[in-house]
Amino acid sequence: MSRFLPVLAPAPRPMAAPVNERVAPRAVRISITDRCDLACVYCRPNRKDGYLPAAQRLTAERWETLVRGLAQRGIRRVRITGGEPLVHPHVVDIVRAIARVPGIDDVALTTNGTRLTALAPALRDAGLRRVNVSIDSLDPSRFFRLTRGGRLSDVLDGVDAARRAGFRDLKTNTVALAGENEHELETIVRWAWSLDATPRLLELMSVGHGARLSSCTMPYPAMRARLAALLGDDDPAPEPDRGPARYVRARDGVHRVGFITGASESFCAGCDRLRVSSDGRLRPCLATNDAVDVTRELRLGDLAGIGARLDEAWAEKPDGELWRGCREDAARDVDMRSTGG
Repeated sequence: MSRFLPVLAPAPRPMAAPVNERVAPRAVRISITDRCDLACVYCRPNRKDGYLPAAQRLTAERWETLVRGLAQRGIRRVRITGGEPLVHPHVVDIVRAIARVPGIDDVALTTNGTRLTALAPALRDAGLRRVNVSIDSLDPSRFFRLTRGGRLSDVLDGVDAARRAGFRDLKTNTVALAGENEHELETIVRWAWSLDATPRLLELMSVGHGARLSSCTMPYPAMRARLAALLGDDDPAPEPDRGPARYVRARDGVHRVGFITGASESFCAGCDRLRVSSDGRLRPCLATNDAVDVTRELRLGDLAGIGARLDEAWAEKPDGELWRGCREDAARDVDMRSTGG
């Protein structure tokens, strides 16, 4: 039975370090579109929630200009998100443009996988090096319900296409939902391992529409307990320069599982990421709609101005206190689709 119940106040979380003690920004997540062909229950309230007008979305050329300006200020890693980035008609062109920007060392993409079958080879040729595929269930009926209409077979075919195209550092993302898919976690992990992919399990974060579903949050200890037969006893360890996930080695000594624990533990102190919404606003934190508008600099091609806006946004980056007060009334306006969660 589904347990999507009203939001409950989350427990207090550890405080993060002040902004001035943090590392400099090195990574950016760009939401190239707020459009998506699915409507996952923790991301979109329904399939009729509206999109940004086309005139407000950045062109491929302006995405390249943006990344060039950010790279001059020290950004080295770019992750392309959405919405669903593969519904963007020029996603391959955007990848190619970003991959050739001097100073950018890594271009990755997070996708729901429904369109990978058609696009994986072209994305690889354009310079994309890493792909994360979101998949919350291997049961077709449950997948259909959680995504409000998605076909599991499309995603499975997309994962196979990514492997054939040569993506070796393939990861899967699964939001663990109490009362929904917790009994599938071991199955999903074993499936990912069978494909030489690295599975990652995510706590439901209480931002955006997820703030209304906090009763479904499955904390890290519960996720790990579900995988006790598979995992060793080591403490989880981060992967340098690869985001907030922490990894635990499997008992077989070969595989591993990643955990992203944004609900129960703050990783704000080590955050070196900035987000860019699909309408060209620099967002210092996922949990707030605070943003710095960079569209004027993009129109002018002002790379130095873009760098200055990055500095402005980074100076506004909050500490972990923000997460402690993230209730439904504060979180409902955070649009995960346009922010690139």
